[in-house]
Amino acid sequence: PGMAGGFLLEIRRGTQSALVVIRYEKDLPRPPVDVCVSADRLEVRSGESCEAAALPAGVRLAPSSCRGLRCLPGEGLHLRLRLRRLLPSADLVFNLRESLKPQKSYIFSCQSCGDIIVEGRKLRRVLPLPSENWSALVGEWCCHPDPFAKGTLYPQPDDCFLGDTFFLLNSGNESDKPKGNARVLCKRCKTLLGEKLSSDTRKYYVTEVLIRPAEGSFSPTARSQFVQSMVAQCLVELSSARSTFRFTIKGDNDKIYILIWLLNSDTMLVESLGSSSSHRAFTLFGDTFMPNSGSVGTWNAVKVLYQPCTKGRNKDLADAWENDVGVHSLKFPSETCLELLLVLALSTASLPPSLRGMNSFQVRNCLL
Repeated sequence: PGMAGGFLLEIRRGTQSALVVIRYEKDLPRPPVDVCVSADRLEVRSGESCEAAALPAGVRLAPSSCRGLRCLPGEGLHLRLRLRRLLPSADLVFNLRESLKPQKSYIFSCQSCGDIIVEGRKLRRVLPLPSENWSALVGEWCCHPDPFAKGTLYPQPDDCFLGDTFFLLNSGNESDKPKGNARVLCKRCKTLLGEKLSSDTRKYYVTEVLIRPAEGSFSPTARSQFVQSMVAQCLVELSSARSTFRFTIKGDNDKIYILIWLLNSDTMLVESLGSSSSHRAFTLFGDTFMPNSGSVGTWNAVKVLYQPCTKGRNKDLADAWENDVGVHSLKFPSETCLELLLVLALSTASLPPSLRGMNSFQVRNCLL
């Protein structure tokens, strides 16, 4: 049997510690309640009833380290403990720079509807673009006029240049060349995919375009999962490369939609719905990501704090972050920013109430 209301296990890989929330949709069982934690199993006994759930393979707890047991009305039982063992994982972040290889063919398609944008393009070179302040840095280091002042970094045919939140492709003789409009739209669903930078250069946002090898099969990903995963990857990559942890999420109209503060990128989430027939209790990711009743789901995630900035909210804080050199700006299509904000809000509402906020910020776990 599964837990009556399921459980949530939030693991930190770096510290090998975990927070356990044993959930109850209504009131807790009448005392006495016995909570039994073994290396691979959680049990709750009350009277003659016993609810139990097994942990995923590779996750082993250290029962003797249990501390901080408390009961929160409307949430359930909370406790903290250390891990005895957690199987090491491969790279947690899908890195676009590492996934795209020269001399290989790829298909580029609209992530929203699946319509093919570029079919069977063999990339000759895959190169990272410099940071947005590269020109200023050249001016600081060169004792002569900037030799690149009048130049632009555009890809040649069969090149792919990678930025923080976008990539550049040379359109060549492709039939998808936009006419008279800087916006690049999907022909089928009219989703904004990117921008036309020159007569033969297209800028595509990583949240809008699915890239897959020309050979082999692939499985589609739900839109909400794809968006949060790609944004999470950008946060992790930039925080690692530039030691920055605060970000403004801007739309293609240059308006700030969200402020995000990255807390950690080593979170592993384990959740079970339990045996209850009613799933009205909070769940981490809604029906799209949840396991079936009684089973256990596992995800890698990053934990972020965020503040919405739509309709004039948090304007003073947004202005302060905008002028702070320690804050990095990420630009996506405005509609995608609103999608991301909705995903963040739904996830926060699904967390146990005591875990939803920190200071004035809201808390969210983003799937990788």
